[in-house]
Amino acid sequence: MSVLERRMRDVLGGFVARGEVPGLVGLVHHRGETHLVAEGTLESGGGAPVGGDSLFRIASLTKAVTAAAAMVLVEECVLRLDEPIDDLIPELAGRRVLRALDAPLDDTVPAVRPITVRDLLTFRLGTGQLWVPGGEDFPILRAMRDPAINRGPDGPDSGPDEWLERLGALPLMYQPGERWAYHTGADVLGVLIARAAGRALPDFVTERVLEPLGMRDTGYHLPAAELHRLAGSYRPDGSGGVTPRPDPRVWDEPPLFPSGGGAPGLLTTPLDYAAFCRMLLAKGRHDGGRLLSRASVELMTTDHLSPAQKAGSETFLGEGGCQHQGPFPGG
Repeated sequence: MSVLERRMRDVLGGFVARGEVPGLVGLVHHRGETHLVAEGTLESGGGAPVGGDSLFRIASLTKAVTAAAAMVLVEECVLRLDEPIDDLIPELAGRRVLRALDAPLDDTVPAVRPITVRDLLTFRLGTGQLWVPGGEDFPILRAMRDPAINRGPDGPDSGPDEWLERLGALPLMYQPGERWAYHTGADVLGVLIARAAGRALPDFVTERVLEPLGMRDTGYHLPAAELHRLAGSYRPDGSGGVTPRPDPRVWDEPPLFPSGGGAPGLLTTPLDYAAFCRMLLAKGRHDGGRLLSRASVELMTTDHLSPAQKAGSETFLGEGGCQHQGPFPGG
């Protein structure tokens, strides 16, 4: 065991020893070497140990994979960053925009311009998940919490077309390009990718991103014979520990809504996702060749947001506004 691995085990193992999580895996790739430590079990109370090939729900880490899939289509000129999405997503064409965030849903003005592919990638389409102090009863925020549009980590209860129709019945919160708002842009982007590619999002992502990178254990669903490797789902119990979280998904069946944003998103292993991260670190290259151009990866890892666009999103972006700004890692 290397010095780095011992340090990782000392720090990460404490979370398991204190009962804060049943198990965890830590992985660092540094100077051409991969260092991995695994502590604990897949489920609370014991059972199978976790490891580099254990399966986890990765939730919003799905967003970066969705962005990479979109950039594949941009490089092939199937999509263009600054073209309107209206032709492929007519449900969001001809938008109306709230006059104020706390306004009634019918108090709107016309959008000054269409939503573009770039808006989706940077979460600047004009709508999304917001946590506004004192805004719990704003009509638009109540509408966006409707289970038909947002059930949290379990995703919508409908297919992509029906979900988009429901979203399209609501006005935008902001003018396109005006502000950053979390998550929803990635789900719209997933539908856009599927329609542009003429195939289901999981099929396109698997063929054009996962398989080239050798991510054989990653997908929106996996064979039933492999699901014994899936870690349990938990939520904090309020006293420093965790409690089981019921999972409505049957993970060996295709999802009703394959979410580009991560609700419910992809299953993967630490070693698989490390392959994706190494591709980004290598500016689009991987062991079998090249997935994306250097220019695309540099675009994905650039902060695209102005201070004005970040305003009000400190819950996600922090006071410095530089973390978790969209499906483009780092911006």
